[in-house]
Amino acid sequence: MDIAIVFIYFLGLIFVGSRSFKIVKGINSFFVADRRAPFLFVVGSLFATIIGGSSTIGMAGLGYKQGLVGAWWLLVGAIGLFFLGLFLAEKVRGYSLYTLPEILEVQYGPEAKFFASGLIIIAWTGIIAGQIVAAGKILETILRAPPSLLMIITAFVFIIYTMLGGQYSVVRTDSIQSLIIIIAILVSIPLCLGKVGGVFLMREALGGGYFSFPVSQHFTWKTLATYLFLVGSTYLVGPDIYSRLFCARNEKIAKGATITVALTLVPFAFIITIIGMSARILFPQISPEASFPTMINHLFPIGLNGLVIAALLSAMMSSADTCLLTTSTILSVDIVRPLIRPDIEEEKLLLLSRIFIVLIGIFSLIIALMLKGVISSLLLGYTVYTSGLVFPILLGFFRHKLNLNRGGAILAMVAGGGLALIGKLLGLSDSGLYGFFLSGLILIAGSRFFQFMKVK
Repeated sequence: MDIAIVFIYFLGLIFVGSRSFKIVKGINSFFVADRRAPFLFVVGSLFATIIGGSSTIGMAGLGYKQGLVGAWWLLVGAIGLFFLGLFLAEKVRGYSLYTLPEILEVQYGPEAKFFASGLIIIAWTGIIAGQIVAAGKILETILRAPPSLLMIITAFVFIIYTMLGGQYSVVRTDSIQSLIIIIAILVSIPLCLGKVGGVFLMREALGGGYFSFPVSQHFTWKTLATYLFLVGSTYLVGPDIYSRLFCARNEKIAKGATITVALTLVPFAFIITIIGMSARILFPQISPEASFPTMINHLFPIGLNGLVIAALLSAMMSSADTCLLTTSTILSVDIVRPLIRPDIEEEKLLLLSRIFIVLIGIFSLIIALMLKGVISSLLLGYTVYTSGLVFPILLGFFRHKLNLNRGGAILAMVAGGGLALIGKLLGLSDSGLYGFFLSGLILIAGSRFFQFMKVK
């Protein structure tokens, strides 16, 4: 029965994509759902996008391994999203653009947009891979098939419905998925606590160190700072987040939806972490990232088991589809169109975007099959992105007051993102943090230098 539920769920997603295919009339429909999304759709899509593999499989794994401090993975995102809603969401929606790199074009010029687009494509491909890995781990609990095959099946489904309906598919499926996710997680927590005897018995079984917060013996202030800067800042200036804001009907909806989701994330951060901590007591021999799927497989009855698995798959799919569409849009709108054929017809641009969805999805699948770790895949993407782009984008909103220019922005992107990527490939753990602050320093110093050299 569980397999049947998941199979029906997959067919339902493809059906929504096929229905949305008929609605898509042009690039406005495909990229930003005609900018008509109401408050509840923006909230639902934002929530489902954020509660992805990192916030379920990955964060439950952090709770299993580190305890309550694992909640910081999502809490730093809530902080970033809250400040986005408070200070920037209305500005972002007011641009009425398609992609985040187009904001950089407004701020610094077309060259900055080109460099930013390249970094985002590299980073978000790794993030899509992380969602594929997480979905494969979930399906493994009921299908007992090789994880590689399950990753391929999952990737095929979200590539198909995203390719068919674009943003209409994403917004509609995400809104449905967010409701399923909320219900499933809220049902999961009392079952988990009931099996371990409640919070007090859990504390006795695990020890006080597992309940240490905000830091612990194995989660230092330095680690927290790394999370805050490298993960939290992607919620403040993230291309997938901004794609949701571009779809909002107006600036007020964009701001209200962002703040609402930020506040909602706080309790869910602790709930998901506690589920992982419960798994540590009940299944001490499993790998950390298997904690959430294992709890589902052993604690839930047949039928409910399948529904919860479908909910977790919703989390992966809703994050993957948004990132996939965002990356494809950036590649077609911000790189191919201006460099190869600026006057390309709308129909051909739409076809090109659909082709890129398939190609990027396949490439992300290849990375997923190589890395096979949720957090490792996501950190690769987050590190490259934040180190190269956060300071240029964020400070770009105040570029006139800070006297920032194109040369400094491009230099900051290349230096920060390049250092982070090379450091990650060489296994240097702190390279992302160094790249992050180097980018901010070079942005300001480089802008002064190019200004002095009369380069605007």
